[in-house]
Amino acid sequence: MAKFLKITNAPITGQLISLDGVKAVATAGSGTAVTVTIDYVDGTTTTVTTAAQAYHDVYTSILDNMEVALATSWQNPYFEVSLPKAVTSIVNA
Repeated sequence: MAKFLKITNAPITGQLISLDGVKAVATAGSGTAVTVTIDYVDGTTTTVTTAAQAYHDVYTSILDNMEVALATSWQNPYFEVSLPKAVTSIVNA
């Protein structure tokens, strides 16, 4: 069963981020970076752009919520998340 994070504070309310085939999650070295990237085994990347992070708080929130979401029942395909900073865009390319 596919799993998703449902980002409730994204500009498009309820935008989903796939948790299937995640290869890596990263953010810039700076604790105040504005993007978190999620790389997939198929070569695509989801980029989450937010207001400046404080000590990688958005990155940490995404990682922590991925773990929780993946541990939920298969009957719950998405897990609602409100990220700690305002989300300006979520793009998958």
